[in-house]
Amino acid sequence: MKRSPFEVATLGVVLALSLCLLLPSAARATAGALEVSRATALEVAAMQNATKPFGSLPEAGLADPTYTMTVTATAYNSTPEQCDDTPFITASGTTVRHGVIAANFLPIGTMVKIPEHFGDQVFTVEDRMNPRYDKRIDIWMEEIPDARQFGVRTVAIEIYKVK
Repeated sequence: MKRSPFEVATLGVVLALSLCLLLPSAARATAGALEVSRATALEVAAMQNATKPFGSLPEAGLADPTYTMTVTATAYNSTPEQCDDTPFITASGTTVRHGVIAANFLPIGTMVKIPEHFGDQVFTVEDRMNPRYDKRIDIWMEEIPDARQFGVRTVAIEIYKVK
């Protein structure tokens, strides 16, 4: 006699439940203990793996710059006069630190080098400037005298593609 898929599935469920009820409690307890033992072994293996040394990992370098351009560069500090009411938080939500720049014409996360003034140091666009500034970068500096000494300069920047 041919059965419908629903009848076959129902029969399978009934058989599975019957087997579970027919297993002696000792066998069920042994199966449960094996599961707990296996889970514990997996947890221990994971903890051991987490503490193993990784060896030497390759360092990722930047590819060639996407393009180079000349822009006006200034420097800023985390003061309410130069920023908004949250001077230590960038427009991207990170905390200001060495290597952060503000720019309106580049996407957040863009990596930039300023080789003439900072060599191979990589800066990341994480902040924005007043909307009136276009084609300008603003480099975050910790000390006010350093920013004043930097002043306003015309610099060549290398722009790297955002990943």
